[in-house]
Parts: sequence; structure tokens; C-alpha cells
Amino acid sequence: MTAYPIDLIRAAFPALAQSRTAYLDNPAGTLVPHSVIDAVAGAMATASANLGGRFAASERADAIWRAAHEAAAEFVNAGSWQEMIIGPNMTTLAFQMARVIGKTLVAGDEIIVTRMDHEGNISPWLAMAEDHGLVVKWLAFDKETWRIEPEDLAALLSPRTKFLALTYASNMTGSINDVTRLAAMARAAGALVWIDAVQLAPHRLPDVQAIGCDFLACSSYKFFGPHLGILWGRDKVLRALPPHRVCCQSDDLPDRFCTGTPQTELLAGLTATIDYLAWAGETTGATGTRRERMAGAYQAFDAYEADLMRRLIGGLMALPGIRLMGIANANLFAHRVPTISFTHDRLSTHRFAEELAGHDVNVWSGHNYALEPARHLGLSEEEGVVRIGIAHYNSEEEIERTLAVVGALVRQDAAS
Repeated sequence: MTAYPIDLIRAAFPALAQSRTAYLDNPAGTLVPHSVIDAVAGAMATASANLGGRFAASERADAIWRAAHEAAAEFVNAGSWQEMIIGPNMTTLAFQMARVIGKTLVAGDEIIVTRMDHEGNISPWLAMAEDHGLVVKWLAFDKETWRIEPEDLAALLSPRTKFLALTYASNMTGSINDVTRLAAMARAAGALVWIDAVQLAPHRLPDVQAIGCDFLACSSYKFFGPHLGILWGRDKVLRALPPHRVCCQSDDLPDRFCTGTPQTELLAGLTATIDYLAWAGETTGATGTRRERMAGAYQAFDAYEADLMRRLIGGLMALPGIRLMGIANANLFAHRVPTISFTHDRLSTHRFAEELAGHDVNVWSGHNYALEPARHLGLSEEEGVVRIGIAHYNSEEEIERTLAVVGALVRQDAAS
């Protein structure tokens, strides 16, 4: 196997060359490579026009729009680029589709949301339930396994279950759910299944064909691209839904769900992001189609990130007073992404974040919009957790520096 090319990878990201900052705030948004920045700037310079015109700039915009949808389709392994809906962010797309899906439901129908999700995959569906008189059932995650267990879902399913909103990977604990099994159970009961893959996409390559869901949403700014939300929907399901659109808008897919003028420059950046992932695969020895090269990149990312995660978790757990929120057993790392959250029995989470920031280490503290996981774990909503998120461009030195700062603060507290 080709050695992981960390120096080559880091050289692709201009932010990493400009300072010694350790960007470990990745669950909130990742860095972007040179190629994505160049693509966005190029589109703004040469394709700053609306779609459908008979002049060169508009034709270039048309080509960018189509290429981005094709690239997004490859990323999630969609059956067609027409199944891809691209919007400003995942949460906005969820609220938009909640209005649409809600029109197909009747009072008394049941929906299931989880105690593991980001609010972007809870609030839209609660609003849908309120608007249409739906019954909301809450699905908790197991505090021992840190995952949503099939038997807990089975206990909630009924003939009236019409919709399940499920997270692929938690933005607090990093746990990965067995979404293939859970989706199969819900669809067998007659429910539509929506999967939030925002936190999975930076670390594992999504495959909607293998999962068998009805919708899968992610955000390209979480996987090294521009600020866009990406939604895949099953063709048959999308065609059956009544869209909200202006009267002169096309009824074709994906046009019927794409309102307003598209963000052409960001679409160019999205295609460049997919190409970057394929390039990263090439640097680790992958060949073949663009998706095959992306798969090679993710395989290399996973192995590299697991080593950094092993060191970070081991170092944190060796410190007194630290409580880890998530899977700590290295033998179970296949069931988590490298988003590591912790609390301390005396020190504020915000104190850790401030101290780390003072040493050029970026992390987040608080609930990070994971309100339900915080409540389920009995955490203070204001304090939440300290969240450290590893990406494939982070270095061993950055992990050691982070542990040194955290360790010094813990030891200082213990001595006081």
C-alpha cells in the first residue's frame, strides 16, 4: 500500500501554509484546497450569468450546473444526476422538503426523529408535524453502544409510521449508525427514510444504492468544498412529491425542486471538490473511475484518521476528570468517525476551547446544535462538550500539541 502522503495533502490547502493553526474544528466546516478556490474564482470571472441563455457566459453556466449535478451523483452513487438537488445548505433543504413531504401526510400519521441528531435533522420535521397534526415518536440511542439499535426502532414502528429522519454519524459522539438495516426496517413498515450524512461524508464515501434509503443529505462545506447543501432523492419518490415552485418553472427533475438562480460559482467549486477527492485517491495509488478513485482516497483517509484518533482518545482518557462521549474501544472504530467530544468534571468546556485557541488550536465547545444528544446524556445545554474533529489533512504534531494543552490545563486544575 502507498504510504499516506500527508505532506502532499497538506500542500493542497492554502490555509495550512499560512499559519501553524491546527484546524480541529472540522465537524463545523472543513478547509478547501487551492483547486476549489480557483474553480470558484474562475466561474465568477467567466460564467456570471443565469442559465438558459444563448450567449457564451450563460452556456458556460449551464455546463457548470450540469457538471456539478453529475459530480454530486457520483459522490453518493446515485442512479442519475437528475436525482440530485443542490441548495444553500442541508438545513434549508430539509425545511423545504418538509413542506413538500408534509403535503402527502394526514393528521394522525406518525413520524420518527432521533435523540442523536443535529437540530437540522429534527426541527424541520417537528415543524412538519405541527403543521399537519402528525404524531412524533422519539428514537433514543443506546448509551452503552452509542448507536441507535434496531430493536429500539422496531418498538416504535407501526402501520401509521410514514417518515423516519435518521443520522448516519453523530456530530457530537461520532457514532455511525447501521443505516442500511434501520432504513430497511422503516421502509418495510411503509415509511420514507431521510438520512443526514453531513458528518459521515468527510470520512466515508456515501452509497445510496447500498443503503436503500429514500433521501440522503450532506453539505459540501463539510467535505472540503463550498457552502452548499446536497440532497439525493429516489427518482420515483421525487416525481410523486408536489413541489413548491414558481408557475413558469420546469417540472423536470431536479428543476422542480431547485428554486431561484443557482449559485453557479459554488457549483463549479463542488465539481472541483469531487475532483480533489479523486486526486487524493490517485496520490494513494487508486485508479479507475472518478468514484473508484474517491473510494481509494476514503480508504486511505480512514486508516490515517484512525491512527490519529487512537492517539487522541488514548491521551484524553489518560487524564483525570475527563469523560469521553462516544466509542473509545479502538476495536470498534469502524462504528465511528473521528469526532471526539469530552467533558471535565470541574473545568468548563469553554475554558478548554479558549485555552486551545490561545495555542492556535481550533476546536468547538457547547452543544453544537446537538441539543437532543446533550439532553439525552444529561449534559448542560450551555456547556455541552469540547469537540475535536480530525480530518485527513491534520497531522500527528497537531494532535500532540492539542493533548499537551489539554493536559497542562487539567494538571493545573488538579494542583490548584
